[in-house]
Amino acid sequence: MKKTENSLKDNLKKISEIVSWFESETDLDLEKALEQIKLGAKLVKESKEKLKEIENEFKEIKKDL
Repeated sequence: MKKTENSLKDNLKKISEIVSWFESETDLDLEKALEQIKLGAKLVKESKEKLKEIENEFKEIKKDL
């Protein structure tokens, strides 16, 4: 795992904050919205990779049992 990556918990928190931002905006700034979407997509991709790593670790542990 890269040192610059956030933890899965941090990523999920940031994704939740992005969702809350969209829900609270009444006059949406399209440029800001695009930035939020890009960040959200990056966080989702990172989170999927982390979940795959965790799944692989569980499979290795299961083999040892």
